[in-house]
Amino acid sequence: MDEPVFDELIHAPLRLRICSLLAPVESMAFATLRDALEITDAHLSKQVRILLDAGYVVSTRTGSASREDARRTVWLSLSPQGRHAFESHVRALRRMLPAEA
Repeated sequence: MDEPVFDELIHAPLRLRICSLLAPVESMAFATLRDALEITDAHLSKQVRILLDAGYVVSTRTGSASREDARRTVWLSLSPQGRHAFESHVRALRRMLPAEA
């Protein structure tokens, strides 16, 4: 296993929460993530854009037969690079904690 790396980009509180919610799942709908974080679309979009630009998150759009309009569902997932960076960051955070007695 490689050396844990503290990642400033992931460490921002909202981006850390986004990665934490995406880590245990294959993908999550944008709206589901927004609701879980209790933030606006615009606020989530800004943070997701930073993660997308870093290559940590992947965004896909799919249509839905249940929708009557042309809107698509946006799905977000951690990329392999993002998953590795998040796991490494979590290990770095754990390393900072005092050892249990």
